[in-house]
Amino acid sequence: MHAEELAKTIDHTLLRADATAHDVERLCREAARYHFAAVCVFPHYVPLADGLLKRADVKVCTVISFPFGADDLRAKVAAAQDAIGKGADELDVVFNLPAMLSGEFGYVRDELAAVVRAVRLKSVNTGRGHALVKAIIETCYLSNKMKRLACTILGQAGVDFAKTSTGLGPQGATLQDVELLRDCLDEHIGVKASGGIRTLTDVELMINAGATRIGTSAGVAIMQEALGQREERSSSALPS
Repeated sequence: MHAEELAKTIDHTLLRADATAHDVERLCREAARYHFAAVCVFPHYVPLADGLLKRADVKVCTVISFPFGADDLRAKVAAAQDAIGKGADELDVVFNLPAMLSGEFGYVRDELAAVVRAVRLKSVNTGRGHALVKAIIETCYLSNKMKRLACTILGQAGVDFAKTSTGLGPQGATLQDVELLRDCLDEHIGVKASGGIRTLTDVELMINAGATRIGTSAGVAIMQEALGQREERSSSALPS
């Protein structure tokens, strides 16, 4: 994969509790430099990121009901609409994990579908086009049977992506989970792998397993590794 294509799989992520506006500014400069797919920041920083990336080919992503998905539906809808109104192009929405683990599958589906509908309507009304909704299912807490059921729920709710992890659970993305999600989801729903992805090899393995987006805070290091390898290959091809 060319470095330019690799960059467009990466959501350059900053979701640390101690993240400052200065950190977000640096994140956006890095994203614009490497032409990442998106930056992923807390809702508080959406207006800042939107302003900094107005002229860049980088989307603004934020998280909703992060990290447990246990907020009231009205709060989720209001937060999603507010984020779109302030400049978000993509939303990573944590589905209701406690409800899922309690067997309230219909509730999880209906709640997520309501958020998706609210996002679609708000994005049309604000003229931002199709805002992507990526549902975070936190695979480390789910059995394989529950992961398959989650895929069915996500398909019925109308999301654009299934995302493996928040990055705050006891385990992040695994190749097995990415493969399972890719096999179970409708082909029009993408897979975003996140959590513990820090090297070029990690990214390549996740993409080969079926992921088309990668959430990572190590995007710069990954791109430097990719560009360094490309330069090495180019140098080795030169005549001696």
